[in-house]
Amino acid sequence: MTQRYAVLLLPSVNRVYRVAAQHIANTELSALSYAMPDAAISDVQSVLIGSVPYMTFSANPLSTKSIALLSNLSSLYALFKINDSSSDVQFTPITLKRLDRFPNDLLSILKFAGKTNEQFTKLLINLTLLASNYLTEAYSDKDEARNIRLLDPLCGRGTSLNQALMYGFDVAGVEIDRRDFDTYGLFINRWLKDNRLKHQSKTIELKRDNTTQSHRHQITLGEDKESYKAGAVQQIEFVLGDTLHSAEHFKKKSVELIVADLPYGIKHGSQSTKGLNKSPLSLLEQAVPVWATLLKSGGAMGLAWNTYLAKKTELIPLLENAGLTIYEPTLGNDFRHRVDQAIMRDIVIAVRT
Repeated sequence: MTQRYAVLLLPSVNRVYRVAAQHIANTELSALSYAMPDAAISDVQSVLIGSVPYMTFSANPLSTKSIALLSNLSSLYALFKINDSSSDVQFTPITLKRLDRFPNDLLSILKFAGKTNEQFTKLLINLTLLASNYLTEAYSDKDEARNIRLLDPLCGRGTSLNQALMYGFDVAGVEIDRRDFDTYGLFINRWLKDNRLKHQSKTIELKRDNTTQSHRHQITLGEDKESYKAGAVQQIEFVLGDTLHSAEHFKKKSVELIVADLPYGIKHGSQSTKGLNKSPLSLLEQAVPVWATLLKSGGAMGLAWNTYLAKKTELIPLLENAGLTIYEPTLGNDFRHRVDQAIMRDIVIAVRT
């Protein structure tokens, strides 16, 4: 017998994203149903209950695993079981089981122009994880089994790295802009100290022919002192350098997930050997084959970009030519949404089989 459930949507600070949040939440939930064979989701609806927007759906009674998956939906604020057998609709709250390990200010405290909305970053990581073969590891009850490494090869000031850290993953990043590289290093070290998290941090000069070519920042941290002493730690590693040289800094088949929010061509373009270009295609043509070598078998790559500058039909062949298979829920335009007048954003995800 199926049960009806309701999701209270998380209010979005970003006004434009708030407009699209209802549709995106519905689409993310539908994609999640691929991973919930014990509670296949159906009849997803957007409804107003007491003038408050909810997302409702039907499913078999939710298992502990299904509740854990639902708990981390990017737009979820609260989850309820609906009892509408009486004349009045009654909600029974369901205790959530989030992956989050750290205080939420890890995601929200760093502000800068052009920062991606945190809910969208979470959505992109969620979908990339769903597409991969590593979902079970991410949701393992054993912390030591949450052995997932996420690479953002265009990491900027670390928005996606911080969300992956929140989930308990190891993170790696590449950033070509020295100011962004330094800003993130200062932020994450200060945040760790302010929250009194046990950690070790170091910056290494990467030299060639006795000349400093780049820098690598490495941090080892524990959720608490006991975890650190026991070796249950997370790794942060980010490099100042060109993303086209990512394979020089990270081993082949060393990451489970790759996510990148590509330059939107407004304040920043895509820098490649062919010069500065507003379209991401010239960069991706060279970068995707490099990034793909870093993915483990069953790993997934999730990309977000401005559709005014490149069509999905142009991105898909670049991913497929690198030996990747497109994740079906992102083949269409269901995740397309407006960011501002010059940016229409979409998502495509591909898996290394």
